[in-house]
This record gives sequence, C-alpha cells and structure tokens, in this order.
Amino acid sequence: MTKESFNWKSLFINDETDQSEGKAATQPSAPILPTTDNKFPNQVTESFPTNSLTNPFLNEIFEVYDKGFESLNEPGFDFFELYKSVMAVGVTNPQSYQMAFAMGKSIKSDLTKDFLLQKGSFYITEIEKVHTKYDTVGKNKKAELDNTITKEKYNLSKSISELEAKILELQKELEAKKIELQKIDPVNMEQLSEIQLKMEANDLAKQKILTSINTVITGINQYLQ
Repeated sequence: MTKESFNWKSLFINDETDQSEGKAATQPSAPILPTTDNKFPNQVTESFPTNSLTNPFLNEIFEVYDKGFESLNEPGFDFFELYKSVMAVGVTNPQSYQMAFAMGKSIKSDLTKDFLLQKGSFYITEIEKVHTKYDTVGKNKKAELDNTITKEKYNLSKSISELEAKILELQKELEAKKIELQKIDPVNMEQLSEIQLKMEANDLAKQKILTSINTVITGINQYLQ
C-alpha cells in the first residue's frame, strides 16, 4: 500500500445520503445512565506476530487506517465518538462505556445500543472493503512481480547455459589448438633439416669454388710475368 491519499468516505459512502441524520441533533437532555453492569465481556487484546513488529511499514499503515476510520465519521454522535471516548478512558473499563453513552444521550437523545452496534458494523464493513481493495492490489502486484522474477530467472538461466556451452566448446577448441601447436615442430622438422643442410651445402660450395678460384688467382700472380 502506498502513501496515496484517499478519502474513505468518498470511496464507500454516498454523500447525498444520510446527510440529515447528523444535522438533526436534538436539544441536549439530561444524561440517562444505563443500568450498571460490572461484568465486562472477555477482553480482546491486540496481538501481532512477532516478526510483524519489525515491519517498517506497520506504523504507516496503522496511520492510514486510523485516518480512514476518522474520515468515515459522520456528523452527530455515533459509534465513532463512543469509540474515541472509550479508548481514551479505558477500553476494559465498564464505566467508560456508561460515561460515553451518557454523553452521547446528551447530544443525541434517541441514541440507542442498537444504533451504536449498527454503526459499529457499518465501520467494520467499510474498513473490510478498503482492506479487500488494497489486499487485491497487493496480491496483483506481488503476482506481477513474481512473474517478472520468474521470467528474469528463466532468461538468465538460459543465458548462463548458453555461455557454459560456448565455454565448453571454446575449451575443446583450445585443447585442439594446443595439440596442433605441439605437432608443428615434429611435422616440420624434416623439412627444416633439409633446408638447413642445403644452406650449409651452399655455403660450403661457395667456399670451395672461391677457394679454388683464389688459388688460381694467386698462382697467376706468382707464376706469370
């Protein structure tokens, strides 16, 4: 869920309806205290998975829901005002409910327990709608990202396999070239030797003929006038 701003009331409530309910506030009447009942129902305590406490988005989402709950509030005294009052005084304190109800009766004389429960169900329903909406968005985004990750993994795995095949082929080619390199000298040794011997013979032949010519030249110089 992102930090998008939204008005829950505009999302789920037709503003043209029920506008007159909160405006039709009656004159405050003397508080009517309900029958005292000191037996509090089973306490519902907040509990979250341990790993969720390290969730960096938890406070942000809590704030979104708190503001969303507040935006749903309609004019007049209803479950929302009683909820705020009870939460401030003590959610497990029976007197906090009695005090909040008495305060509500002073503002809305026809306030009843059934009305409060009905409005409580209304808020729960609207919050469930918002939760379902963002849960669906989150699941769709998660599925989309999962698909993207799966495709990227497939493509990378395919590329790695292709590169490994190329490397294997190059390694085979490398070994073949090494063997070919090792064979060059033995293969050409005979020809190299022949060339070398011919070059040596050439040198010797030149030396021989030049020596004999020079000997004759020397003889000419010595024996002829």
